[in-house]
This record gives sequence, C-alpha cells and structure tokens, in this order.
Amino acid sequence: MDDAGPALERAIEGLLDARAPGATICPSEAARAVDPEGWRALMPQARAAAGRLAARGAVEVTQGGTVVDVATARGPVRVRRAGR
Repeated sequence: MDDAGPALERAIEGLLDARAPGATICPSEAARAVDPEGWRALMPQARAAAGRLAARGAVEVTQGGTVVDVATARGPVRVRRAGR
C-alpha cells in the first residue's frame, strides 16, 4: 500500500472507539487491521498516522505511560485518546 495513512488513521480511531475509555492500542494493531499479511511493512506509516492524530489533539502517544513524540521515540509505543 503506497499511502495507507488515511486508512491507518481510521483504523486507530476505530480501534480506540471499540476500547474502554483510557485504554491503549499498539500501532501494530492498526497496521494489522489495514493489511493482515503485510502489516510489518506498514509500521512506519502506522506510527506516522498516530503522530498526525496526536498533532491534531485526537490521541496521545505514550511510552511507559508518559506522553512522547512518536517521531523521536525509540521502541514500542502505545496510543490512547487524548486527555485520558
């Protein structure tokens, strides 16, 4: 998928909508929802989609429970609705 960004953003929001308030998801869950076979190749785009949603104030990206900038975070991150 060349530009899966919009689909990944929708997947992130849909996954969070299906979770309890305050729950988190891994960007890989969105990548798997968009492309179950090729999800690993989508991981950079999934993280970028989370970053765009965070920039709009819709979500927060966390690492170890602390809000981080996904563009500079190294290692696994989680995504949750903003303000939780």
